[in-house]
Amino acid sequence: MNSGLLKYFVFSSLLPVVLCLTACSESAKEAVKPQEPQTSLVIQFDNVAGGDDLQLGKTYQNGVSEDFQIDLFQYFISNVVLTTKEGKVFTVPQDSSYFLIKENRPATQKVKINKVPVGDYTQIKFTIGIDSLRNTADASKRGGVLDVGTSHEDEEMYWDWNSGYIFVKMEGTSPQINTPNRRFLYHIGGFGGYRSRTINNIRTKTLALPALATVAVGKTPIIHMKVDALKMFTGKTNVSLAANPSVMFSNFSVQIADNYVEMFTIPKIDNQ
Repeated sequence: MNSGLLKYFVFSSLLPVVLCLTACSESAKEAVKPQEPQTSLVIQFDNVAGGDDLQLGKTYQNGVSEDFQIDLFQYFISNVVLTTKEGKVFTVPQDSSYFLIKENRPATQKVKINKVPVGDYTQIKFTIGIDSLRNTADASKRGGVLDVGTSHEDEEMYWDWNSGYIFVKMEGTSPQINTPNRRFLYHIGGFGGYRSRTINNIRTKTLALPALATVAVGKTPIIHMKVDALKMFTGKTNVSLAANPSVMFSNFSVQIADNYVEMFTIPKIDNQ
């Protein structure tokens, strides 16, 4: 066998071995590739009435001295944005940024946000309600708490007749209401309209944190968010339940929305 032919056979024999070693080496590198740190942050919603914890069925007074009791209170929070002390912005991916907080279901009041970049956060911004794009999106894009097919009748947060989500829902009774059942219903929604301009009760809230929320590997800060239900009836407008026992898709709902944007405060941060 001449030397050229010998070299060809040797190379041909070694080539699969070389390729295998290269592929195995790349696989090993992939196997030991370090994972990005999994960090998280918690927002703990605490519904209150003034300075006290909110209790369904307890008697409270509004700004015009009317007695009332709340038996249902829930609201949507969405599109959460966090900002660090250096000004870096983390926007929670939209598909993971819709939360329905229910007073009668404590588990919903603890919102965990995953894959938050490491940093010291000083500000939070969020929407009260559901943005217009998600309101009008295909049903396949509206899963989880936005799935209108999974709600129980007494907890529905969607108007079939008006094709849109209810952002804040409060129901209860008041002896001042002159109806047979003395009930009040506040179902506030309206995203600005689809084909023509309508009521827009989407509200955005930006709050400075009272202390740094330090997100780090092994540390999960808790932002304690107080939500004062009584502020539905006070603020820019002092609301009379007797005069307005039912508020839904009407011009007056805008005044309720301007009130409820002020329900939210952050008294403290726990860095754990």
